[in-house]
Amino acid sequence: MAKELTGPTRTFAELLDWFESGGPFSLRGLGLTPYVRVEDFEEDGMYVLRAEMPGIDPDKDVTLTVEDGVLTISGERREEKKEKHRQEWHYGSFTRSLTLPRGVDPDKITASYEDGVLEVRVPKAEPSTNAVTIKVNRNEK
Repeated sequence: MAKELTGPTRTFAELLDWFESGGPFSLRGLGLTPYVRVEDFEEDGMYVLRAEMPGIDPDKDVTLTVEDGVLTISGERREEKKEKHRQEWHYGSFTRSLTLPRGVDPDKITASYEDGVLEVRVPKAEPSTNAVTIKVNRNEK
């Protein structure tokens, strides 16, 4: 029988969030905060990258570029939470660069944003050395 943990006990994820959000020994102050968490995989002959980016407006806050085989996600996060007796702000710029696999076509990259997740799809083709800016489309429900 598992014992239920209550009170001041926290999960590892909650502890990591606390460090990232500015605890006394904040990872942000050390430059180690993973501002953009990503997962990547291949699916149907495409390289797919998903990035957790809650609280951003993809039309204004995110820029995607590809140069010399490196995809760079950059932008600025501005988030505000209001509760009855508490108010929090999360803001700051972020950049995350990832090397694309060989044989992709940067001219045909697509990006979409839904439910706080940015998804970038990169079809395989001949490598290119030209820099490309990718427009992020908002998925409306």
